[in-house]
Amino acid sequence: MSVTLVPMSGPDFDRRAASLRARYAGNLQRQRGMGAAEAEAEAEQQMALVLPQGLDSELALLRSAQVDGETIGWVWAMLPGAPGRPEMAWLHNIDVDPEHQSRGFGRAVMLAVEDELRRHGVTRFGLNVFGGNTRAIALYESLGFTVMSQQMAKTLG
Repeated sequence: MSVTLVPMSGPDFDRRAASLRARYAGNLQRQRGMGAAEAEAEAEQQMALVLPQGLDSELALLRSAQVDGETIGWVWAMLPGAPGRPEMAWLHNIDVDPEHQSRGFGRAVMLAVEDELRRHGVTRFGLNVFGGNTRAIALYESLGFTVMSQQMAKTLG
């Protein structure tokens, strides 16, 4: 299985970015206790900050992941110098489409984006992951990512 990363098309980006904003807003509601409107506004604001020109934003690597010419998911990373993380490349999103999950493609996409980052001269690569996403955490740890900081919360009843 060989994953190839190719530049995203505009329609694919628009569709996937809308889905990502909605999913991120849902995570903000569940994990940070935000109301729906506040979470949607925060998700929109964060996307606009990091991708001010959308698909054409400077320092953005927005790639469709393909196997044998079939798109199986996508990945979004920012090169060093981007807003919020000037000191290292930053993974903002990786998705393997549901029909292609549990077949090792997530790992293959991560390794492919790491290779692309190395070609850009990148030496550090970071990411955030919500604490409840144990599947992603296990993948990232198996790839050598380590915790840099940790936020915790408790619901008081």
